[in-house]
Amino acid sequence: MIEKIDEIKASIQNFSIESDADLEAFRLEFLSRNGKIQSMFGLMGSVPKEQKAAVGKSMNEVKILAQNRFDKAKDKLASATKKVFGALDDISLPVEPTYTGSFHPLTQALDEIKQIFLRLGFNIADGPELEDDFHNFTALNFPADHPARDMQDTFFIRKTDDPDTDDLVLRTHTSPVQIRLMKNQKPPVRSIMPGRVYRNEAVTAKSYFQFNQVEGLYVDEKVTMGELIETLVMFARLMYGSDVKYKVRPSFFPFTEPSIEMDVWWENEKGGQWLEILGAGMVDPNVFDAVGVDSEKYTGFAFGMGVDRIAMLRYGIDDIRLLYDNDIRFLEQFKSQ
Repeated sequence: MIEKIDEIKASIQNFSIESDADLEAFRLEFLSRNGKIQSMFGLMGSVPKEQKAAVGKSMNEVKILAQNRFDKAKDKLASATKKVFGALDDISLPVEPTYTGSFHPLTQALDEIKQIFLRLGFNIADGPELEDDFHNFTALNFPADHPARDMQDTFFIRKTDDPDTDDLVLRTHTSPVQIRLMKNQKPPVRSIMPGRVYRNEAVTAKSYFQFNQVEGLYVDEKVTMGELIETLVMFARLMYGSDVKYKVRPSFFPFTEPSIEMDVWWENEKGGQWLEILGAGMVDPNVFDAVGVDSEKYTGFAFGMGVDRIAMLRYGIDDIRLLYDNDIRFLEQFKSQ
């Protein structure tokens, strides 16, 4: 019996306790109800009477050894935890700073744009980022030789000479959503279409191969250019403040006629400059014809704006690449926005 007690004693001394899991394993093996210490005392009845005193003393010594080993290991592990995490029980210590996430500046700008147009009576529509040639070019009145159809300007997923098979591209604008909307919904239509678009451009401080757009479409009877300009001026004032400086000038787009662009004045360290924020115009009758809308009965206007450019103006960002680098030092600046 003494030999068995000595074996348990040696096991207690040699048991490695380096973690909370080891500590629990030690307790289960030696100190639990079904552990070796309890089982050892259960054998006391088989010990000869003349040996009971000596055996009982040895058993108690082993029990005390096991309990002391457990207590010391527990204190040691608790002390190590405090060294790593600080004095957790001292509520008078100052709290270490924690860093919380925030909405990306692009998300903040896009949400603000959405809210403005919802207030102006527009709803929100969506469409696929992978588009066919018809929705991305043909229905929008792009001629067959337009530069936007070239591979150096557009990311082609599939380009074919088969007349029965459409080219597939990463959409170059969100205007294809307008086509899908007019094909599936009879006028009146009054929607904006936010989303990512892609163009095969070199990455610079002012351009990126991926960016975000919000396009808008209003189709009904007797829609006028005056309503378009009024809508854009209202947007600029709600986005940049009632004192915003803006100008509207003629432009050209295949899918609108006449076409315009809007510029706003951006104050900067060089004194300031005019920056274009959107293009717009009256929907070209050819676009209505492509989607089956009666161009003799209905008129409409469309506009498109770059969310990245608007965010840069809104927050004074001078390099578009900052919006996509995911640098925490940059993003933390927008927590209070």
